[in-house]
Amino acid sequence: MPVVNFDALPDQARAWVFGAAAPVVGAAAQSLLSTVDAHLANWRAHGAPLVCAREWRDDRFLVIGVDEGATGATGCSIDGLFHALREIESLVGTTLVGGGAVYWRDAAGGVVSGARPAFREAAAGGAVVSESCVFDTTVTTVGGYRTGFERAAAESWHAKLLPAER
Repeated sequence: MPVVNFDALPDQARAWVFGAAAPVVGAAAQSLLSTVDAHLANWRAHGAPLVCAREWRDDRFLVIGVDEGATGATGCSIDGLFHALREIESLVGTTLVGGGAVYWRDAAGGVVSGARPAFREAAAGGAVVSESCVFDTTVTTVGGYRTGFERAAAESWHAKLLPAER
């Protein structure tokens, strides 16, 4: 069976993290996940099924992983995934692909997203500090996702967007 539990993927498996511009909950989340699951169940590279999984987190993040040790994803198969996600965007009413948004937790623990200038503004105003949790959507492996997706801003590339210590 090509679709596995996300926890079964090895750390070296390839990963893509897609952040929703707005929270996706309720029927929209169910629609998103069922459509993604259907795509993954049929996801192939040159006819070979891909050993893959997905994880949905914080009503915002869709993580897709592929065990390339079993079968490697190809350009066409990856393009197919991105195409499917772009189609899903209209179903759920938010973007998932592209956009370059930055994600962080606010003081209440909710996930906030915005462009880099919005993040810098939040940091300049003290709403984001070096200890604030941020999300690194640039991770490329399942192991990187497991160990470094959510961490303190000071420990991530986000640190360069924080104001200099005084």
